[in-house]
Amino acid sequence: MVLLSTQNAWPFLLSAFLIPQLLCVARADVHFYDFVLKETNVTKLCRTKSIMTVNDSFPGPTIEVHKGDTVYVNVHNHGDYGVTLHWHGVKQPRNPWSDGPEFITQCVIGPGTNFTYEVIFSDEEGTLWWHAHSDWTRATVHGAIVISPEPGKLYPFSKPNDDKIIMIAAWYTEDLKELVDEAMIDGSDLPHSDGYTINGELGDFCNCSQETTHHWYVDYGKTYLLRIINAVMNAELFFAIADHNLTVVGMDGGYIKPIVTTYIMISPGQTMDVLLTANQSLGRYYIATRQYSSEDADVTGFDHNVGSAILQYRGNYSLSLSPVFPNATLPLYLDYGAALRFTNQLRSLASEDQPVDVPQDVSTRMFITVSMSEILCPNSSCTSVSGNKLGSSMNNISWVNPSLDVLSAYYRNLSGTYTTDFPDWPPSMYNFTGDDLPDSVDMTYQGTKVKVLNYNETVEIVFQGTNVLKGSMNHPMHMHGHSFYIVGIGYGNFDNETDPETYNLVDPPHVNTFGVPKNGWLAIRFTANNPGVWFWHCHLDRHMSWGMDMAFIVKDGGTAETSIRPPPAYMPPCMDMGSSDISMQISSIDQVEVQQL
Repeated sequence: MVLLSTQNAWPFLLSAFLIPQLLCVARADVHFYDFVLKETNVTKLCRTKSIMTVNDSFPGPTIEVHKGDTVYVNVHNHGDYGVTLHWHGVKQPRNPWSDGPEFITQCVIGPGTNFTYEVIFSDEEGTLWWHAHSDWTRATVHGAIVISPEPGKLYPFSKPNDDKIIMIAAWYTEDLKELVDEAMIDGSDLPHSDGYTINGELGDFCNCSQETTHHWYVDYGKTYLLRIINAVMNAELFFAIADHNLTVVGMDGGYIKPIVTTYIMISPGQTMDVLLTANQSLGRYYIATRQYSSEDADVTGFDHNVGSAILQYRGNYSLSLSPVFPNATLPLYLDYGAALRFTNQLRSLASEDQPVDVPQDVSTRMFITVSMSEILCPNSSCTSVSGNKLGSSMNNISWVNPSLDVLSAYYRNLSGTYTTDFPDWPPSMYNFTGDDLPDSVDMTYQGTKVKVLNYNETVEIVFQGTNVLKGSMNHPMHMHGHSFYIVGIGYGNFDNETDPETYNLVDPPHVNTFGVPKNGWLAIRFTANNPGVWFWHCHLDRHMSWGMDMAFIVKDGGTAETSIRPPPAYMPPCMDMGSSDISMQISSIDQVEVQQL
């Protein structure tokens, strides 16, 4: 019998997991969290709606650890539909069972049930985040992860006086799940947001929001570490604080060479650690963000709202009528040059204490096109202009979710869930960034195709952006289970003779999410040293939903220490959790026990 109650789950965890962990890793701490998912009524933009939250908060609770710790998160789903959670940027060594993406490493936690994630931290340090990884639920189900240095260790910069989490999210006025479900059925465009929140509030420039604008109070002369997280669903963002310089010192759970700037550009999924010294005149200053749109200028249907909060100095002084706005430093929506100037500065710290380990000898090379596409619509039932479904693809393959998660099928050697023929190259070579592309490249094929890598294989991937359907734009690509080095970036079509000569193999940024530039290319390298099944996808959820996804299987390395850990005693069963039919879920327990044999 599978035990679902919290009372029964924790003693099991203590005996099965905690004691061995403590014996093997005496220096690391173990933390326990309970996450209760439920519908909560929230009022924004003059309307009240119900959203899924964790522990009644938006954003959700912060997980705080030291480098190398382990966290157990018991997730209780009191909501109306199935959910999974992902620990974004946490590599989870040998433990894909708790990585979280639906249909990749697990199926959803059904309504009325619970599941405990074991989140294993390794070399990550700085700021990461967690979020739902099923449908578009992460719009409101997300929170920060703060990873402090190991006890007794120091930051690679002067210790700040305090830190501050800045979590930026997208707000949708209508029922987001309903809108997405309808659009996925009829093949139409997916919804655009109606505003951007900073720490859960839209700010002074949105209707019915001025009374709840988030305020951050600072002391003159102190230095603060901002932990900035882009949790937005579908938008890269510019971010600035009026009259204050920002010093970027970390990114995606690692440190970088300091960058002094007046703004940042941050993609969905990315995190940045930023130092700010409160050294301006006592007063109030807007913290502001707006979308960076890398689409063509004639595409105007994106969210033009400015999200804002207020930095306010403590002290006795007369408040101005309005806070200062960063008019001179917050780039405008289409400022391609500003985005480029910022991202081109990113470099790993590459110090004695923070070394880099860029693969020099590559054993596997892949060239992957990332494209907007069309998918043939059966019976001409779709509502788009062409009569086909909107889609997206990698090497002309649009991912289709299986009915059983890939990890379970791989671990148990079950056929029929996926195929291992994801192509290393696109099916045809053409002028990827041209303006007049042949109609033959518009259509994509659907499949559940994975790429299999041997343990410790060294991999180089060149992602090539395309102008298919005139849909060129930045694509922030995110890899689960690993971080990767950005060894090259450029514009136009990749030239495999001359462009590798420009690679940075000395101090490239080491990240888990980075943008393939509009009509350009991105070259990455990593070592496949984490056995398991790991998702690769565009972190614009519109594109992920349309199929710009794939998965890597990293094979075991031949020893227990280089092999996938056995699965936990209970994994959520795979079935349609779209309804809240609890009787279906309970009756499936026998099936779960069979799967675990």
